[in-house]
This record gives sequence, structure tokens and C-alpha cells, in this order.
Amino acid sequence: MKKAFAFSSFILISFFSFSQDFQEENLTDNLEEIIIKGNRFDIRFSETTRDIQLITQAEIEKMPVNSINELLTFIGGLDIQQRGPFGGQADIGMDGGTFEQTLILVNGIKLVDDQTAHNMMNIPVPLEAIDHIEILRGPAARVYGINALTGAINIITKKSSSSFLVADIFSGSAFKNKEENDGSGIYGGGGINLTANYGNAQQNHLFSLQQDLYNGQRYNSAQNNSRLFYNGNYNFNSAHSLQALAGYANNKFGANGFYAAPGDKEAEEIVETSIFSISSKHKLGNLSLSPRISNRYNEDDYRYFKHDLNNGRSKHYTNALMLEMNAVLTTSFGDFGWGWESRLTNISSSNIGKHKRNNHGIYGEFKKNFGKDFILNTGTYLNYNSFFGWQIYPGMDMAYLFNDFWKISAGVGSGQRIPSFTDLYVDQAPGNVGNPDLQPENSWQYNFNIDYNKNNLLFHVGGFYRDISDFIDWIRTDENTPYAPENFGKNKTFGVNTRFQNNFDFGNHQIGYKLSYNFLKPSLKSKNNTDSKYVLQTLKHQVIAGIHYNFKSLSIQFQNRYIKRELNQGYFLADFRANYEFESFSVYADISNIFNAKYKENAAIPLPPRWFTIGIKYRFIN
Repeated sequence: MKKAFAFSSFILISFFSFSQDFQEENLTDNLEEIIIKGNRFDIRFSETTRDIQLITQAEIEKMPVNSINELLTFIGGLDIQQRGPFGGQADIGMDGGTFEQTLILVNGIKLVDDQTAHNMMNIPVPLEAIDHIEILRGPAARVYGINALTGAINIITKKSSSSFLVADIFSGSAFKNKEENDGSGIYGGGGINLTANYGNAQQNHLFSLQQDLYNGQRYNSAQNNSRLFYNGNYNFNSAHSLQALAGYANNKFGANGFYAAPGDKEAEEIVETSIFSISSKHKLGNLSLSPRISNRYNEDDYRYFKHDLNNGRSKHYTNALMLEMNAVLTTSFGDFGWGWESRLTNISSSNIGKHKRNNHGIYGEFKKNFGKDFILNTGTYLNYNSFFGWQIYPGMDMAYLFNDFWKISAGVGSGQRIPSFTDLYVDQAPGNVGNPDLQPENSWQYNFNIDYNKNNLLFHVGGFYRDISDFIDWIRTDENTPYAPENFGKNKTFGVNTRFQNNFDFGNHQIGYKLSYNFLKPSLKSKNNTDSKYVLQTLKHQVIAGIHYNFKSLSIQFQNRYIKRELNQGYFLADFRANYEFESFSVYADISNIFNAKYKENAAIPLPPRWFTIGIKYRFIN
């Protein structure tokens, strides 16, 4: 496996040495046209002062994936720890942070789960509805508020003036016989996605339906995932518009080994999530206003014994109502952004209890271009939480453009993560117990980046240092005591990240590559003679290398990943997709985990062996 990975990496580095005279459709121009959708400032990708990575729809279509969870595993710096594959349950961390410290958004709507971030990836948006994904690294408190301590991932859905219909049907299997007492036949499954858009110059309405059904990949790992999504935009005129969004996800899965292995072999979980938002945009001269009201409701039904619902069952109902007002004033001196947001949350739970808490934030930003070369962005977020009182989170970023191709940027920022209701109150003894005396995590991060972007060659190298005080970790003194969260003190992390991307055009043949490497060195001041969940799972080395090749209607994608965690052996994964385009439809075939590696991303849960998928996609564009 190591030889295979080394061979693939050698090929990629060889491609890097090619002359830049060969060009396909200009990737640089495509990225320049993308506008980063901050809550206040909309900024061209080339003028960002932060480390922001983009995943475009064209890139998504080439990847050997069928879910957002799977897609994000191929992005350097993101740590996707899947318990259930095929788009099931997963935790996401960024640059060595925990899954509670990264914020997920859809069109700027925060998907914070106040019960537990284990459910934050229950996202109702299918891949076909995504226009692009923005990955903002480093503390994003002054942009998005609390719980964006290590960064934020903003999923931007399509907004098209054309009408279209896309139907995608796929099925796959490892062709392995099912385990004893798990029925007969082989493990396998598949799904269907229907995405349609009605659009013209004044309005667009995007609808999507997705259904995935798997009988599992090992004992008690079956999944039944349903997703519904709608996003609409209506332009009254050039100054006033209205936006509406609604989504629903129902994820039912066998939870063998998810939280309390080996005793939870017969466990099952059902997570239902709904989101709703209505917002508008108004331009009044040099002033822009964007009010929004949104709501996220989540039900989590965990059944320790799926055949005995009277014992070991936990039910949680969590609701968060969010109210926002964002404003931008453009002047000759610079751009001023400010706003207010309130988050009103309550939970009713069988083992957490009934609780309410409110969070209110006031924030301001200032952005100024000094000529064509120097860009400054600074601001602060003032937060009040009904549990934890007042905090303030300032930050500043700057960028210098040497020319149209080279840019350096640097920044310093602060962030916060407030404890979840599970952290504070859960009572699952002898497994896990909460700590009502927990305080929020607070951080400062310093970063520096160099970027080059010319003729389809993208190059990035960056480094950061993050210092978290009152870091929260789940610990226990021995195997006979429950895990409980504590404010450990200091968690310091040094990290380096690099990314290369290039494309070449040889007439009917196009070829390109991506290569990224992330190194993390965390330092945790922990107590002696304790077991730490964080130390067991933290990422240390991550290498991702991908090649894509196009010949007329044929495209081939080959992806490699090497993952090394702090206290575990590294593992290598390779994935493949071949796609052939006809006039109105395409067929594709995937092979995941080509070399049949045995690996785990979270706790004691083995993930799928070599898996084969075949699919067909139909497109109609009016």
C-alpha cells in the first residue's frame, strides 16, 4: 500500500514540473468569478484576506462520492471521523480541532446542534444541489459567531436562471456475505436523487429529494436516509429580493459500537433534522441590509437495545430559533459591516433534562483596500450567553498582492466554543456523565499564508499556531469510571498545510492533479493517569493526492489518502471513479478502498472494505 501511494505521489509531482503553456478551460478565471458569501461582506475569491478553500460543482461531479461526508474526506485539513459510512453519522474537525469546534452552515444559516455536534452533519442538502463549498480556516467568530473556533464550512446551493432536472440512481456492494445473525445475502445498497430547478431572470426555485438505503457493511450497520430540500430566490427589482429555504433529513442507522462498544452491539439511532429560513436583501444607496429568521429542529432517538425500547433508550428534542440583521455601508474611506443576532435554544431530553439558554451577539467589521495591493479586514464580536455571561472576540486579517498571481496574508483572531447540553448535563452512567460546572473554550490563533494562482496552477502554503484555554476533554481515571468532561487548561497546536493544483490540455486529452499535505503538532496539558478521548483521535499527518483525466466524453478520477493519528497506526486509502457522458445522461462506476485496507476513523468501528458502485445520471436543461 505504501508503495502504491508513493507511486501515485511521484506521478503527481512529475505533473507539477510540466510547462504552464498547456491550459484547459481557465480554472483561475472560474475561481475569480466566485464570490465568498460572508454574512456581511461578499468578497471576490482573489481578494480574501483569510485562508479560504473552494470546492466547485465541477470538482464535486468528478469525485468518487455520493454524500457530503464522503466528499469532505478528500479535503486537506478536514478530519471526517465516520461512524456510519454512505453519508451516515460522522464528526468533523478542522486543523486538529474537535468536532464541537467547527461550524457548518448552509447559505449562511448555522447548523449548530446544541444537544451534541454528533448530529451537525445531518444535512438535508444533496451533492447535486450544491454550487460550491467555502472552507474558512482559523477562528471565524467575528464573521459567524460562537462555535466557529477552528473554522467554518459554508455550503452554497445553486441559484440558476435556467430550468433543469437531474436524476441520479446508484447501487453498490462489497460482495461480502452478511455476518451470522444478520440475515442472508450480501451487504449492499444504493440510492436515488432527484434535483430540479425552475428559473428565469426574476426568480428560481430549487427542489431536491434523496433516498439512500443500505443493509449495512457489517453486523447491525443498516441505514435508511431520506432528504428533502428547497431553496427559492425572488428578485423584486435590482435593489430588493427575497430568499426562502427549507430542508428535512431523516437518518436511521444501526449504531453498533458507536458510543459504548462492545455493549451497544444491538443499538440503533434515528436522527431527524429540519431547517427553515426566510430572508431578504435590500440595497438603499450605499447601505445594504439583510434580515433573516431561521429555525433548526432536531430529534435524536437513541435505542441501546433496538429490540427492547423500554430499556436503555434516550430521546432528545432540541430547537433553536435564530434572528439576524446584517448591514454593510460602502464609503470612500472603506466598507463598514455590522449586525446583531440572537439564538434562542431549548432542549427536552430523557437523560439531559429540560433546559433553555439564549445567546445574543453584536458584531462589527471594517474592510479597506489601500490601492490595489494591500487589503485590511478587522472586526470584533461581542457575545452574551445566558449561561456564561459576556465575552468579546476581536480579530484582524490582512493581505498583500505582489501582482495578479502572488499573494501573502496573515491574521490573528479569537474564538469560542460553548459547551453543549450533553457536555453539561448528560447522565449515561457508567458510560458518560456531564459536568454542569464547565466553562466555554476560548482561543487565539495566528496564521500566515502564501498563495500563487496563474494559468491553472494553484499553490498554497500556510502555517498557524492556536492556543485554547479552558479546553474541554472527556476523561476518565480508569476503565471502571465513566467519561466526564473537564476544562483541562491549555491545548496548543502548531500546524502546516500545503496545497497544489494544476490542469493541462493536450487537445482531446486533459489531465490534472491535486496534492495536499497537513501536519499537526498538538500539545495538551493533561492530568496523569487519565484516558483522554481527544488524544486518542487527534490527527497528525494527512496526505491527499488526486489525479483526473478526460478524453472527449470519458473522465477518470483517482484519489489517494494517507491518514496518521497521534496514537494509532497510519492507513492508506485509494478510490476511483470512471464517468462517461452521453448527450443527456452519463454512467459512472466507483471503487472505494481499492486495496481493501482495514481502518477505523472513530472509536472501535471498522469502516467498509473494498466497495463497488455503479450509477446513471440523467440531465435535462431548458
